[in-house]
Amino acid sequence: MVDQLRSWFRENHTLVLFLIAQAIALGAAAAAILAYSVKLETRVYTMETRGAEYTVARMEEMKQRITVLEQNQQANAARLERIVDIMTKGQPK
Repeated sequence: MVDQLRSWFRENHTLVLFLIAQAIALGAAAAAILAYSVKLETRVYTMETRGAEYTVARMEEMKQRITVLEQNQQANAARLERIVDIMTKGQPK
């Protein structure tokens, strides 16, 4: 019996190694999915714990930053317009 098993293993050792490698890969994929699920659940729990107040506060911060950026953009556009007007003042149209 043992001799038959050894001879079968010698004949099919590539198949056995391939199946072991597949099992390892499957285990690694399962571990990655589990880690991702835990990470996602942690994010959901954090958002539930902090609640809507935290989210609204962050949105207000973002709105303030956007307003400042828009004001800077408008000021820069006005400066560029002035520079273009000065540079093209003496040229024929």
